[in-house]
Amino acid sequence: MVKHFDHLTLVVRDLEKARTFFDILGFRHVKTVVITGDEFARYMGVPGIEAEHVTLVLENAVPRTEIQLLHYLHPAVLPDPNIRNLSKVGMNHVCFAVEDLDAEMERLRAAGFTPRSDILEFHDRRLIFFDGPEGVTVELSEWQTSEEGPQ
Repeated sequence: MVKHFDHLTLVVRDLEKARTFFDILGFRHVKTVVITGDEFARYMGVPGIEAEHVTLVLENAVPRTEIQLLHYLHPAVLPDPNIRNLSKVGMNHVCFAVEDLDAEMERLRAAGFTPRSDILEFHDRRLIFFDGPEGVTVELSEWQTSEEGPQ
């Protein structure tokens, strides 16, 4: 049985832009290592892998919540031309609960990150989509009732 969410890994070309995005949301850099060698190549299914593996942790989150960024040095990354298309099969988006949606939106906009929707009120939440690193859709959610999901 699953205990809780552990981490999300994103492959990024612009490591600093990705770190900035998640820093704005409260994730802090914990460590960076380079993963390489046969063991990682077999595990990841990526022959000749060499990549910076950056671990970001959401401050004060219980249980621990991580975003892991992979910045490939080898092989070249494969861009996904359909990453922004929310009707494609596979991962759709990631969502983070926030205390103050308007404040988070302002901080992201001030850093040059663009909303990709208007605010939607749905299921006791105010929601908005942003273009996250590499076009990954990131949703922010502000609960409007005291019946929030798990804290």
